[in-house]
Amino acid sequence: MNHLSNDTATLPWARLRPGDTVRLVSPASFPDDASTIDQLAETLQGWGCRVEVADHALDRHGYMAGRDEDRVADLNAAYADPAVRAIITTRGGAGAYRLLEGLDYGAIRADPKPLVGFSDITYLHLAIWHHCRVSGIHGGLAGLHAIDSVHHLLTNPEPYALERNPVLQSAAVESPGRARGFVIGGALAAMAGMVGAGLADLSGAIVAIEAQRHVGLGHIDRQLTQLIRSGALDHVAGFALGRFHGFEDYTDRGWNLVDVLRDRLVPLGKPILGGLEFGHGPDPRAIPLGTIAELDTATGRLTFL
Repeated sequence: MNHLSNDTATLPWARLRPGDTVRLVSPASFPDDASTIDQLAETLQGWGCRVEVADHALDRHGYMAGRDEDRVADLNAAYADPAVRAIITTRGGAGAYRLLEGLDYGAIRADPKPLVGFSDITYLHLAIWHHCRVSGIHGGLAGLHAIDSVHHLLTNPEPYALERNPVLQSAAVESPGRARGFVIGGALAAMAGMVGAGLADLSGAIVAIEAQRHVGLGHIDRQLTQLIRSGALDHVAGFALGRFHGFEDYTDRGWNLVDVLRDRLVPLGKPILGGLEFGHGPDPRAIPLGTIAELDTATGRLTFL
């Protein structure tokens, strides 16, 4: 497989226009309710898009949307079809990490198009960036801010910014400074899971991190430590911290999430901006991955250029 260096230019994709075709796929888990497909289609049709549903988007195989070979076939078919101009995932969940060796990276490079999704979809974003330098969108279409931000990123070439929300728990984590670089990351568990299994070179990157609590603080500590010990974070430009849904009132023997993030990230000596509204939880904003951005802790802004 072809692994690209950080001086390789990002392959651009065209902004969506009314009349363009988008396809709904389920590379990880299946939607909890079949009406999710109808709701997504209604939103996209409201933008003037023509909506197609992948053959296996509603299949079920355990907790996944069908067998691996069917889910990856849906993805590859969407990338190979020149009529499809964006690929929208129906949800995250689990199973996207099982598809990486089967992706048709040649087709992705030949006709770049955005993949929209987050959570477990982070595995796909990381692999596609690593092999193809095609940017994606970490986000979904559930909630007004979520929908508006995805729509902006898919259709509007104007710069896009997130501002620090001081109410968010991660806003308390900061190392002053400015940084400029391509943004890569997403779900922390996926980033740690890619160490030794195809994680892209993060040199010069603004690393975006968010997580959802399933167990205690230990898994955040272990995942950050895995990334640190692997050397993946040695030459990053900075860190953008999003939501850490479920940790807001959680403590473990006197420590909370802020303590863990400060303990692991501040000693790396890079600018850190927290309190950004991306990740899990109600109505998050979307962020583009693989896009150059400027991070400024003084203004509390992450600006995508």
